[in-house]
Formats: sequence, structure tokens, C-alpha cells
Amino acid sequence: MKRTLIILGIVLIISGFTKETMAQIDTTWAIHDMRRPRPPVVMPAPFEQPTAPPSDAIVLFDGTDLSAWEQVDGGPAGWRVENGYMEVVPGSGNIQTRRAFGDVQLHLEWSVPEEVTGEGQGRGNSGVFLMGRYEVQVLDSYQNDTYPDGQAAAIYGQYPPLVNAMRPPGQWQTYDIVFRRPRFDAEGKLLQPARMTIFHNGVLVQDCVELTGPTAHRARPPYKPHPDRLPLMLQDHGDRVRFRNIWVRPLE
Repeated sequence: MKRTLIILGIVLIISGFTKETMAQIDTTWAIHDMRRPRPPVVMPAPFEQPTAPPSDAIVLFDGTDLSAWEQVDGGPAGWRVENGYMEVVPGSGNIQTRRAFGDVQLHLEWSVPEEVTGEGQGRGNSGVFLMGRYEVQVLDSYQNDTYPDGQAAAIYGQYPPLVNAMRPPGQWQTYDIVFRRPRFDAEGKLLQPARMTIFHNGVLVQDCVELTGPTAHRARPPYKPHPDRLPLMLQDHGDRVRFRNIWVRPLE
């Protein structure tokens, strides 16, 4: 009996320790530190054709209209639709889905302008925000140096991608994201942090990483309780980034 109680106590201690430390992150480098080593570059396979959604997917954009989207303030989405894609209209604002989601498998394809202008964060910048809070960076990271936790496929400000799998500007990129939302108890205490696995152009770049909280510029804000389902958001960062073939599969 005594041995059983000791083992039970150890299990409880480990369990408590895990809950308190599961969202720790490597703080060797400052947020957006330009001294941080760059992820190695890999050449992804050539892009053949758009990936058709599976039968149980919810199609959020099929190239025809923005009926599934709205401005963050609730007005009509102001981005342009043509030739099977939507394009950011700089200054029109971020757009979000009319439906709300929690745990999802997300597929989307995106492209930065073929004509290269600017550098660093000023080149093909946008973002995919799960639940409107947790950003996967969109950026022209092809032969474009910037801070590693802000390049394409980074979980912004938290995790650089494992590798840089970017295709050249003007070509279509793919993201396949598995997102697990954070869990909170009835009092709003964090029980489990959000997690993401990301494939960029078919290459694993984030491997079930645990987020420290919402993503932010030069900050790591803590988790705050929020609903179990919230809209997916795409960012207007002033660049004419294009998106197409967007679908999700709810996983809860």
C-alpha cells in the first residue's frame, strides 16, 4: 500500500509538472533575433496541380467567390477574386471565415508576386491565423533573408520552420496544417496548449509543436481563455498575396 501511494504521488507530481511546463519554448534566442541560425534550404517537389478536397471537407474558397468570408468587423470581404484565386487588396483589411472552427486539418495554396520588390518582412507578407490568434507566417522566403521565426511556415515569433521549403516567387505554395486548439477548464485555466503540425510544399516544417500562447510581434502574450471555435483569418499586410483552394476538415 505504501509503495502504491508513493508511485501515485510521483505520477501526480509529474502530471502537474507537465501541465506547467508543456508550453515552454527555447529562449536561447530573442524574439525575431537576426543572429539566429537560418533553417536549411530544401527544394520541394514541383507543383503538379491543386489538391482536390476530400469528401468530408468544408470548402472555404473554390476560386469563384468570397461567400464564406467577411471582413473582421463583419462587413463584406473586400479582396479581389479572379482566375480562380483571391488576392489581397492592400488597405482593405483582414478577412475571416463566417464559420468558426476549433481542431482542424487545413489546406490552402498561396502565391507571392512574381515581381520582387522590397526585402525581409516587406516582401510578400501575409499570414494564416488559426482561431484568429495563432499565426502561420506567409512570406516570400525565397532567397530573402529575415528573422527565422518570421519566415514562411514559421509559427510567428515562436518557432522557425525546420527547413526553408519555399518555391520561387510567382509559383504556388501549399500549406497543410493540423491544428489542435488549446484547452481550458471551467475557470479559464490552461489545461493543454495549442499544437501545430505543418507541411510546406509537402515538406514537414513544424512537428506537433506546442504554442506558448497567441502569436504577436516582438511579444509572447500568455493564453487567455476563449471560445472552443473561432474564425480562421487571412491577413492584409499590404502585399498582393494570392490564395486559392482552401478547405478544412474539423477534427473534434
